[in-house]
Amino acid sequence: MSNYLDPFKLSTPHLGVSSGLQAWEGSADLLSISSPVDDAMIGEVKCASIDDLEKVIATAEQAFLTWRTMPAPQRGEIVRQFGDELRKHKKDLGVLVSYEMGKSLQEGWGEVQEMIDICDFAVGLSRQLYGLQMHSERPGHRMMEQWHPLGIVGIISAFNFPVAVWAWNSSIAWICGNVCIWKPSEKTPFTALACQDIMRKVLKSNDLPEGISSIVVGGREIGQALAGSPSVALISATGSTRMGKSVAETVARKLGKSILELGGNNAIIVTENADLNHAIPAIVFGAVGTAGQRCTTTRRLIVHESQYDSLVDKLTHAFSQLKIGDPLDQDNHVGPLIDRDAVDGYLDTIAKAIDQGGKVRCGNEVLSGPPYQSGCYVRPTIIEASPKMEIVKHETFAPILYVMKYQGMDEAMRIHNNVPQGLSSAIFTLNMREAENFLSYAGSDCGIANVNVGTSGAEIGGAFGGEKETGGGRESGSDAWKAYMRRQTCTINYSDELPLAQGIEFNL
Repeated sequence: MSNYLDPFKLSTPHLGVSSGLQAWEGSADLLSISSPVDDAMIGEVKCASIDDLEKVIATAEQAFLTWRTMPAPQRGEIVRQFGDELRKHKKDLGVLVSYEMGKSLQEGWGEVQEMIDICDFAVGLSRQLYGLQMHSERPGHRMMEQWHPLGIVGIISAFNFPVAVWAWNSSIAWICGNVCIWKPSEKTPFTALACQDIMRKVLKSNDLPEGISSIVVGGREIGQALAGSPSVALISATGSTRMGKSVAETVARKLGKSILELGGNNAIIVTENADLNHAIPAIVFGAVGTAGQRCTTTRRLIVHESQYDSLVDKLTHAFSQLKIGDPLDQDNHVGPLIDRDAVDGYLDTIAKAIDQGGKVRCGNEVLSGPPYQSGCYVRPTIIEASPKMEIVKHETFAPILYVMKYQGMDEAMRIHNNVPQGLSSAIFTLNMREAENFLSYAGSDCGIANVNVGTSGAEIGGAFGGEKETGGGRESGSDAWKAYMRRQTCTINYSDELPLAQGIEFNL
């Protein structure tokens, strides 16, 4: 199926490391990448070794010396050109995302649009990296804060958003004056290589070193080495909580900086005052979009007892209408899971839920035979559950929705917050008090809290991230750019004296 790679001229099978206006073969294992859509091979990628990574880091360090001297608006111009190239390749890149990862074609195109949007945001931001000026207590003195680039930013991304999350980080890091080394998921390397190739051409046309944007394909050991390198100032890692804890420990040992966007166990509260005509589409998309493989996927539904029976019946009917199949067919709603290991996780989680007292309302099926020959297609599942069930507190990357009932809002909030993760949350209500309390200090403990909007589908203008075991980091919009820079406080004495702060006297 190499025709999906043809627009990017990536049919060369061993391209695993790219940096320094050149591409060379990695020297470690050979990865064979098959599509979860039809189990056909996309191609082979040679992974980077630790020695390859060291070469990329050295090249990035040299590129940083050039890149950091460019004024931020000029760096923004390079990001603008990258965004324009993404516009030209949106259709082809979206198809490749859909085919390699398995998300619907609309979501594939939407992911590329996210990249374009964050480039636009970053271009404007390149003229707004503001510092502060403060009044000094000493006469004839001025105090100010300014921001400087960190150096090398390492980006470790996950398979479920194989390109967008990299762009959230890289576009902001670039306008801040940093250079980036990207370790994409080894499950989706070709979309990453396509993006790298697009940026490489932009850099080359501007006579800039490709080390401004580098890529290394590899497994856990490459990610750990990238995180542990003393030359890498910041690691932004997206993935499981287990992976994030490992990265955090590695970075902490060198007293480095990290942005962690980890697991989510996102809930929607549906109150007795909810408009179900709005709630149901949001719940269904939140639960089954990307086949339940988003960090913001709706996994728990907490429903007022007066709405419970009606809502569960309506959701069961809606799930029965979902079309499952080839994600490149726009008539289908749900594509495959990423691989058979994910299918095993789906089955194991449902079995545990049943064992703990859950009742399956629909789903619990692996689809087989044409056109499901990859073995990665599953039926979205609704499970009536108790919040006391241990499995409800765990995230499974699959379309499984737990439905629970509550009587009062205090109970709903206890159920909502009683999980280790804290990424996205939502409430559906037309009652102002319920909405405002959900958003208050005593309400949702998540990094994202929505009213009459589902848990999934964040815009790039807001800072993205969560609390608790989600990691606490922030990416994308708002003032998340500050994480990619170092703050410097400066004092300037323009008087003819040298007074000390706090009135201290030190006479020689």
